[in-house]
Amino acid sequence: MMRTFAQLEEEARRRGPGTVAVAGAASATALAALDAAVRDGMAGAVLVGDVDGALAVIDGDGLEGLRDARLVPAPDDEVARRAAALAGAGEADVLLKGTLRTDQLLRAVLDPDHALRTGRLLSDVLLYEDTLSGGTRLVGITDGGINPAPDADQKRQIVANAVAVFRALGFERPRVALMSATEAVTDAVPSTVEWRALADEARAAAEAPGAAAARQSSGGADPSAAFARAEIFGPLALDNALLESAARAKGIDSPVAGHADLMVVPNIEAGNLLGKAVKYLAGSVTAHVVVGATVPVLIPSRVESALDKRMSIALGVLVHDAVRL
Repeated sequence: MMRTFAQLEEEARRRGPGTVAVAGAASATALAALDAAVRDGMAGAVLVGDVDGALAVIDGDGLEGLRDARLVPAPDDEVARRAAALAGAGEADVLLKGTLRTDQLLRAVLDPDHALRTGRLLSDVLLYEDTLSGGTRLVGITDGGINPAPDADQKRQIVANAVAVFRALGFERPRVALMSATEAVTDAVPSTVEWRALADEARAAAEAPGAAAARQSSGGADPSAAFARAEIFGPLALDNALLESAARAKGIDSPVAGHADLMVVPNIEAGNLLGKAVKYLAGSVTAHVVVGATVPVLIPSRVESALDKRMSIALGVLVHDAVRL
């Protein structure tokens, strides 16, 4: 079970290299991150788009790890499609957004012509290093990047996607907190009602005949199977999801309360705010990956650092095999 980004990088180096295609190659921070990943043995590089611009960055910033990168020239309006086609043809294991907008890359990923669709929902899983318990451990947040207001079925798929990611990180039975403003179930806060229903569904799946066998299987992102492979509880508020003292003070009896590995938020606003809070208020490095396609897709914002993007590359390389299931 990986508890730090250092361990995540080490495991990505052991399992790599995975081929990372940068869609919109003339991004200085994306190239710096990929250069470090290549030199560490985590990744091979394919640069798609403005290759002259990319080479200028490589030369200007001394990115020696990218001297032998594969170059795929493409006009701006074809970059996303060209990168997605490479991934669909098995020539790239991970897609990394460079100078493109997120919607441009995801539209290409969802285009049936590129053979990247699985029938599953796309969702984003963010990792940060949490220190509230006194030690350091990786904690996840989902989904703060893709689905604005997921319905009940979409929330099931978001949970299943994230459980698959955490199992790829070595969490045999991740503890999943279904997040709201309060742990009390009340009609005044609709997400608490929705989460209680989903938690009851997960508990039934975990207790059903065949659940033990499902827990031993290799992965997959079917919601029923994922529910058997995780400890899922909610609703929980932020304090009693992460702080044992808060959970104890509220009298919450669950292995998840105070020890959540993964926090599932009710909507994109909550996920976006929480993800940016751990980055900018708590000061943690972050990494995140979009799963649900046949390859991991990395959609870092333009303001994310090269270090954050490098950690996202490591995460993408690490979960590549798992998210295909």
